[in-house]
Amino acid sequence: MTGRFDEVVHAPNRLRICALLAASSSAEFAVLRDILGVADSVVSKHLKVLQDAGYVAISKPTGRGRVKTWVSLTAEGRRAYAGHVQALKELLDDPGIPVGSHEQGHLR
Repeated sequence: MTGRFDEVVHAPNRLRICALLAASSSAEFAVLRDILGVADSVVSKHLKVLQDAGYVAISKPTGRGRVKTWVSLTAEGRRAYAGHVQALKELLDDPGIPVGSHEQGHLR
């Protein structure tokens, strides 16, 4: 599989959100906020970008008590995240710098 960098996924908080959601079927908004250690507005902003790209689904199931917001990766979101992770791995495995093209930490 050849990876593809995804500018939507690449932002640090969105990358972390995707990583958390890829490891589970869904997560509550408050859990994402607490793990990221950021304000509600920051999480909301990043989720909006991911939702607009079709990468996350957001639901607010009704029931007793307080309404909780749940977030999950869509199939498209899982593909985008997996492709981005693969592209990062490929970059780490082969940064594209020919052997011998650098000397004492300098590229030439």
